[in-house]
Amino acid sequence: MAGIHNYSQIDKSSGFAGSPVGFGGATQASAMPWLKGEGFTTVINLRAATEEGVDLEGCQAAAKAAGLSYVHLPFDPESGDTQVIDDFLAAVGDEANHPVYIHCHSATRAAALWMIGRVLRDGWEFDDARAEGDKIAAKPIEANLFVRKYLASDR
Repeated sequence: MAGIHNYSQIDKSSGFAGSPVGFGGATQASAMPWLKGEGFTTVINLRAATEEGVDLEGCQAAAKAAGLSYVHLPFDPESGDTQVIDDFLAAVGDEANHPVYIHCHSATRAAALWMIGRVLRDGWEFDDARAEGDKIAAKPIEANLFVRKYLASDR
């Protein structure tokens, strides 16, 4: 997919997000019109503005020009700050944001947060969420380790 690294999509008909969900790694501003054409209404960006190759302002402007809502939730799994996970679950759980496209650098953070939602909001077993997340993440082992650690914590 031009302008999107590691694109995937799941057609979700039930659970905490009742519509198709797209995932990707590094996503350029040039991809925003395509995302709108594919039926997405909201883009959730998990990348920090300081990450290499991020054009936050350009992507926000391109999303707005394409008629997309844009949610920026910079997520650093090493920080220990779990508020962004709650914010992500709220954003993905809001039907007004659907269909939603979620991205980070490699789709690994996107997969990890999605897996957490599958377990906590949809009631899935970890192994079922992991199987789905493995299809999304470029680095599934990293996503799985983070999710296991998070689910085992006091949250």
